[in-house]
Amino acid sequence: MTGPTQRTAASHSPADARAAEELEAEQGLAERVQAGRGRPAWTPLPRRATPKPASPLFSLRTPISASARWTLAVLSFAIPFLAWVVLSVSGAVDSTFLPSPAAVLKAGADMAGTGELFDDLWATTQRVLEGFGLAVLVSVPLGMLMGTFTAGQAFFEPLIGLLRYLPASAFIPLLIIWLGLGEPSKIAILFIGTVFFNTLMTADVVRAVPNALLDVSYTLGARRGEVLRKIVVPHSLPGMIDAIRVNAAAAWNFVVVAELINSQAGLGYRIVRAQRFLQTDKIFAVLIVIGVAGLTIDVVLRLVRTQVGKWAA
Repeated sequence: MTGPTQRTAASHSPADARAAEELEAEQGLAERVQAGRGRPAWTPLPRRATPKPASPLFSLRTPISASARWTLAVLSFAIPFLAWVVLSVSGAVDSTFLPSPAAVLKAGADMAGTGELFDDLWATTQRVLEGFGLAVLVSVPLGMLMGTFTAGQAFFEPLIGLLRYLPASAFIPLLIIWLGLGEPSKIAILFIGTVFFNTLMTADVVRAVPNALLDVSYTLGARRGEVLRKIVVPHSLPGMIDAIRVNAAAAWNFVVVAELINSQAGLGYRIVRAQRFLQTDKIFAVLIVIGVAGLTIDVVLRLVRTQVGKWAA
């Protein structure tokens, strides 16, 4: 008598009850899915008006017309110039600290008339070409080595990554001791200030060559030297020129520091000399000449990049 009764009580234990409830929930979910009610009801999205087409000037990466581009380029120079004129004419800033554009033009014309401006410009340009040119000759092959071979990156990158944080001006006392007060120490400052950055930027450009191009070249039977000459170098050349453009601007910054070392000519020397006599009009004139010279070099490099890397433009 107790046997059937015990079996019946066992079949209604709490575990069996939970299992039955789970089974019923699964069956109900399956029925709702089959009936198309498998997801909760979502509120409909609000109706929105059709957005008005934005102006190309304020759209993300939207090309603009050539006239708009030229207008913006002119405004980028005109607005600061007008602010300069207003500040100088209104007398808000003393002319000792902010000379008028007319005074700066006159100072530049006077220096050009005596010939000292052109002599200084040539002396500075020559130093930039020699110091930065030497940095390019060293950094481009070294960057290609680091970007192409993993072993080259592992060997050179830790040291170069450390040296790039050392300011070039901190080497001036050592360079004077090692190289003296002549031109070699000035060239060395430009070299130290640009070679490490250009090396790392070149390595990044070379490292960005797609592996698929290398694999296809090897599959077609190309040798390592052919892959370097016909794939790696052409693909990296536009980016390497861009790196040179960026670091050429740094070279023009370092040349002023370099010309503090016992110089008798140069735009940096002319700025320091004018500072001694509070000739701010001459300082502004020389700064404008430096900007124009640097911009000219940048435009030339941009044109070279366009010619050698039209596919990457």
